[in-house]
Amino acid sequence: MKKSRVFVSSLCAVSLLSLSACVTDPNTGERKVSRTAIGGGVGALGGLLLGGLIGGGTGRIIGAGIGGIAGAAVGYTMDKQIKQLREQTAGSGVDVSAVDNGQAILVNLPEGVTFDVGSYSLKPQFRATLDTVAESLKQYPDSLIDVYGHTDSTGSDAYNQTLSENRARTVANYLSMQGVAPARIRSQGMGETMPVADNASDEGRRKNRRVEIKIVPVTTDDVARARSGQ
Repeated sequence: MKKSRVFVSSLCAVSLLSLSACVTDPNTGERKVSRTAIGGGVGALGGLLLGGLIGGGTGRIIGAGIGGIAGAAVGYTMDKQIKQLREQTAGSGVDVSAVDNGQAILVNLPEGVTFDVGSYSLKPQFRATLDTVAESLKQYPDSLIDVYGHTDSTGSDAYNQTLSENRARTVANYLSMQGVAPARIRSQGMGETMPVADNASDEGRRKNRRVEIKIVPVTTDDVARARSGQ
């Protein structure tokens, strides 16, 4: 947390943007960089984020034929997509939030509504919800998509790793079958290595068993860098 605050403070201090690039979170009172301000910037932060994507961002941008979002419109586009996803998945158990200091969207699919215990076959009743996610991804095509599988610590490391990989791949493949361009999507299993809760309790283990869809908007600056080989 301390490192994150220092990182954000540094961005606010050295940004070429005006002081309005930094806003106060009404929930925490902390200063952070706004998504709209980031979108209107020089794109260096976007390049850093794209470098953290599964397999890197440059080749995927070219392969997917993404045109990119004009920098100043990134914040508006993200806010609109988050709002729509939350409305469309309301009551399903899916959680939608902004992550990476507001530069990406995370769609959290809990195991209980997505898969049976120990299975990587999608529950039939959840497919309609995932269909709405796929429609959103097609409606907003200027983004790359990472799908991560996670488990709790029950069972062997090898079993959990394989299960997480299979679940992530299942979701990624389903999105592709619904018309989301396969070149935009990558999947990866994290096993039990990235818990979000304590595995000592049933509730904690339930939260750790999840698949996450990370949506990373691509700007026109990102596309230009990719095409120039940077």
